[in-house]
Amino acid sequence: MILSPIRRVIFFLLLDIACSGRLFWRFKDRVHRLREQRGKQHFLMRALSKSGHVARPKEGFIHQPLDHFDGENTETFSQKFYVNDFYWDRPEGPVFLYIGGEGPMSETSVLAGHHVEMAEEFGALLVALEHRFYGDSINPDGLEVENLVYLSSQQALADLTTFHRHISQQYDLSHKNTWISFGGSYAGALSAWLRGKFPHLIFGAVASSAPVRAKLDFSSYNKMVGLSLMDESVGGSNKCAGNVWEAFAAVEAALFAGNTTEVGKDFDCCETPDSDDDQIELMQSLADVVIGIVQYNEEGGPLSISQLCDIMTNKSESYDEELEAYDRLIKVVEIYQDSEDTPCLDASHEQTIEELSNTTVTKTGSSRQWYYQTCTEFGFYQTCEDASCPFSRMLTLQSQTELCPQVFDIPTHTLPERIAFTNHYYGGNRPETHHVLYVNGKIDPWQELSVLHNGTAMDRDRALLIPDTAHCADMNPAKAEDRPTLQHAREHIKRHVAIWLKEAAWNHMI
Repeated sequence: MILSPIRRVIFFLLLDIACSGRLFWRFKDRVHRLREQRGKQHFLMRALSKSGHVARPKEGFIHQPLDHFDGENTETFSQKFYVNDFYWDRPEGPVFLYIGGEGPMSETSVLAGHHVEMAEEFGALLVALEHRFYGDSINPDGLEVENLVYLSSQQALADLTTFHRHISQQYDLSHKNTWISFGGSYAGALSAWLRGKFPHLIFGAVASSAPVRAKLDFSSYNKMVGLSLMDESVGGSNKCAGNVWEAFAAVEAALFAGNTTEVGKDFDCCETPDSDDDQIELMQSLADVVIGIVQYNEEGGPLSISQLCDIMTNKSESYDEELEAYDRLIKVVEIYQDSEDTPCLDASHEQTIEELSNTTVTKTGSSRQWYYQTCTEFGFYQTCEDASCPFSRMLTLQSQTELCPQVFDIPTHTLPERIAFTNHYYGGNRPETHHVLYVNGKIDPWQELSVLHNGTAMDRDRALLIPDTAHCADMNPAKAEDRPTLQHAREHIKRHVAIWLKEAAWNHMI
């Protein structure tokens, strides 16, 4: 038999959106690999101790149209999915749909997480669908520019409706089987949009850390990073944020003074950042270290905000109290590199272009696909051109958007119109939907693009902002060391789901 939900696994079940540099992608990929590895080890230990054998969820592939909106296009691709029917109260139990985002999906999507814990309690059938063009759900030529045109949130929602029909047929489901969708980050936005566009299929949706509003210049992301570094409830302080700013200003001053060789050695760069583009790349890599720590606070990164601030404010006993902010940033980067086991720090713009231009399909590669979606639908470019940003003013909108024409031949002047269409199509962060619960962490920079305020009438209780909490933390399995605010939030989410299921059952009786 499949064991009961995993209680103490420390890992995310999804990849989190980012528009930062190569370093951030590697940072988050490693965090997810570590968490998944720990989760699988814990799963195996509990399964063997409880029943003596390990049962696995069902894995399958569904053939999807490459283009749902062109009936003359007969091309298809294979899309991966998972099913866990152990908890299902047949035949009328609900269906919990876990939506994949901008990265590969594994069986843990239906084995662990708050949605799995709720599935056991509510007798739900667990199903999960990997996002098109990520992981195993992509054709060998899928990364070619002419095929990336089929990578969009609209096509992804159409995939989910086809998957809904497939599961309904395979398990002989009826209107009495209530569907609830779950997703985090970009997939959280998909969860909300799926309910909004297809309310006859999805009765309710939980949208965790969901950036439902597209935005070209997402300067407020780094503003929120700065505010989170000041948040005393998670170990931050004004001094910490100020010292981070001071450290980046010192690096920038050294580069402008022509001391590129010294800076390259100080931060163990893979190459000396002599050109302007390489210096921007270095500043992005340094920012990525801090961004990653904030976004993954207390969820498995090399440092927490509290530990970062202890170093940056001379509270850590491990380092000389006389170190300048510049030198303390070096120490933070060294800790990151030790955790990553990387020989040097990225500082080559040419290498970034080369990696984003690589059309070889791999199971783990995701940056090309996601950057394409930022150019065509979302923006999300995390700039640093105002005083609220704790990093370098070298991180401009131009430095990020210029990759769109360089890599995908998408003119930068078309980006505002594309992003405006996305907001017009989905409603931005003022959607006219109900039965959607928007969950956000107070220190998560992505909250700025989500729904933070309750609506009226039928939608008066739709926003949940969790103090002291980072990106998508509510989706993780419960563990003893979780903050009380996070524990209470999960109970709040469960109450919403319970109310939806009762309302749906009442509707079925009418």
